[in-house]
Amino acid sequence: MAICALLAAAAASAAPVTYTGTLSGAAENPPVPSPATGSTVVVFDIAAHTLTVNMTFSGLLGTTTASHIHCCTLLPNSGNAGVATETPTFNGFPLGVSSGSYSMSYDTSLASSWSPTFLSNNGGTTAGAEAAFGAGLASGEAYLNIHTNLYSAGEIRGFLAPVPEPGTWAMLLLGIPAVLGLRRRVTPGG
Repeated sequence: MAICALLAAAAASAAPVTYTGTLSGAAENPPVPSPATGSTVVVFDIAAHTLTVNMTFSGLLGTTTASHIHCCTLLPNSGNAGVATETPTFNGFPLGVSSGSYSMSYDTSLASSWSPTFLSNNGGTTAGAEAAFGAGLASGEAYLNIHTNLYSAGEIRGFLAPVPEPGTWAMLLLGIPAVLGLRRRVTPGG
């Protein structure tokens, strides 16, 4: 039991955490009939106060007007939420295009990295915003959205899902035999 608690504590403090998302019109709420596609890799390191956003997108019906991460929906992988990251759009995001790529790192200890509303709703501090954002990412309640002139509420979006670290997979694989062994020992008649 103590080993499980130790492993859980080590996993909880691990940083940075990588999230990926596949962007589509079907993922919008409500869905939009866009053939556009996109992908994103987001790395959040709460200990180092960094957020790195990488994305590519193509085939938009409109031209880009904004992009940012929304957080936190009421249910994982569904619904809508307010903007969490800087507004009105990511710094340096390509505007007025139907395809492109983007890569930027943010210092999340700066208030300018956050939407003023998100900051205010989470205690008015960057630490509160970081904690809420990290929890929303971990719970599947955050999504990256690309807005266009034809779809001001968003033409394509994708919920962000964590990418398990290799060490996590190793722990899971090593833990399965132990759990099965315990199950055999506590099974009545076994």
